[in-house]
Amino acid sequence: MRVLITGGSGFVGQRLCQRLDEAGHRLLVVSRDPEAVKTRLPGGADIRRSVLDFVDTPPEAIVNLAGESIAAKRWSDDQKKRLIDSRVNITRDLVMLCEQLKASGSRVPKVMVSGSAMGYYGDQEEREVSEETSPHDEFAHRLCKRWEDAAREVADFGTRVALLRIGLVLDAGGGSLEKMLPPFKLGLGGRFGTGKQFMPWIHREDLVRAILFLLDNEELEGPFNGSAPRPVTNAEFTRTLAKQLRRPAIFPVPAIVLETALGEMSRLLLTGADMRPQRLQEAGFQFQFETLEAALADILG
Repeated sequence: MRVLITGGSGFVGQRLCQRLDEAGHRLLVVSRDPEAVKTRLPGGADIRRSVLDFVDTPPEAIVNLAGESIAAKRWSDDQKKRLIDSRVNITRDLVMLCEQLKASGSRVPKVMVSGSAMGYYGDQEEREVSEETSPHDEFAHRLCKRWEDAAREVADFGTRVALLRIGLVLDAGGGSLEKMLPPFKLGLGGRFGTGKQFMPWIHREDLVRAILFLLDNEELEGPFNGSAPRPVTNAEFTRTLAKQLRRPAIFPVPAIVLETALGEMSRLLLTGADMRPQRLQEAGFQFQFETLEAALADILG
């Protein structure tokens, strides 16, 4: 089938495109610079600058992964607006695409899997979090809620919507580990603050498999937690990563240092949620990497 992917040249998107191509699907990829990303994607991918450029090539499915990195810059008011706009605007373009296809009598996509994030729940301290857990109102939650609300609008045109609230994505060559590994390899790693905050995580391969699972299973819609079934605290993550690298992890970063350096964005590092993939597991999805030890052994091998 034809699958439209936003964020297809990103860390998760590239692996997803590879797996879709291997399965024989046709790739429709949105990128502001098609020539620059061509070498990162499978040959034959149809890369265009705008979602609406694909109105003449109606997709049968959509995967929406676009959005500026939430940890790229300190959260000024302007940066917060950019973070919201980078997610909501392209999602609204997807809604507009479905609206135009419906109006022209073309078939609308059967399904859209739209990315969201663990930040939807905000700080949940030590309580276990399922898809039914009430969120804590803060910027990360409001950002994800705006993103999800925009995605839900495609349901008005008959498209099934699955929302995937993604944890920290782990794999070689990018994602959350890219910034963590250098200090840990030098033996300079350590917990953030008290280390008691939870860090929901997922191996990139399992995340891509979860996206394909949601595309294929026609009865699945609504929110799904995209994280491994055994989340860990920041202190546990630190110890496990250091052990895998055979390095000490004896340099904790006090909360006040992070708060001074990062401002409100420090909440990404100092708070968390014990997020569990309840609905994915109830639907029969099986993780290849359930424990952090297994994931890191595979990645760092």
